[in-house]
Amino acid sequence: MTLTSRSLLAALAFCLPAAVSAQELPARIKTAGKIIVATQPNYPPIIFKDPATNTLTGLDIEIGEAIGKELGVAIEWQETAFAQMLPSLQTGRVDMVMAGMSDKPARRETADFIDYFSSGAQFYTIAALASGLKTMEDLCGKTVGASRSTSWPAEMEAWSKENCVAKGKPALTIVGTEGSIDARTQLKTQRLQAAVQGSEVMPYFLKLEPNTYVPIGAPFTDVRAGIPFVKTPEGNQLRDAVKGALDRLKAKGSYDAIFVKYGLSSSALPKITVNEGK
Repeated sequence: MTLTSRSLLAALAFCLPAAVSAQELPARIKTAGKIIVATQPNYPPIIFKDPATNTLTGLDIEIGEAIGKELGVAIEWQETAFAQMLPSLQTGRVDMVMAGMSDKPARRETADFIDYFSSGAQFYTIAALASGLKTMEDLCGKTVGASRSTSWPAEMEAWSKENCVAKGKPALTIVGTEGSIDARTQLKTQRLQAAVQGSEVMPYFLKLEPNTYVPIGAPFTDVRAGIPFVKTPEGNQLRDAVKGALDRLKAKGSYDAIFVKYGLSSSALPKITVNEGK
């Protein structure tokens, strides 16, 4: 074999993974050269805006961009209200969603989920109220808030029935807030005595605002956050392409490195799965 032939084969081998990855994508997306992804930058460190540059940043942004690079297409981020994300997916305004959305059976009626990190609902309060809320049972009878667009209010009600009402204690008074930022604002003004946030973001808040927030107990749910895709032939093809990209990123160590960067190693999954949330 000549040097020229060896060089040509090496060049083909180098290009082959990208070509194969691109072929996995639906024709419409290959032609467009991009995947449109819905997100909402109010969920640090998963997704937020860098205060210095006002640009999107966070774990989701880095994972999403890595997926795009692996598949040979651009990622176009579209800021979307959380409640409109699945409807936007169904109507074709976006191709997928990256917003730490919980993979729940009810949501799987209309979408398939690639599960890409673990989470858990975590009660927390502010330092000024912490002396009276040392255990989770101390929350019984208290006013506790969480974003109404998430599964947390329903999970809080289930927890309250099992751990408060069933034991003869007063139930939680559950307040649905406009989002996690609203919940923290109401907590700081003591309209709430406690709130719920994903366990994966609590270390970020504790670092961002020292001596402000105090976690209460351990996470009371075990949740898989997923990337939803519409249940159509094209949606299934895109789902499988993105799953393959994440599998390769996991095998190369890139996936885990991003979680390490954001201090979320405990939220990284040992294996990328589909529709395994509870």
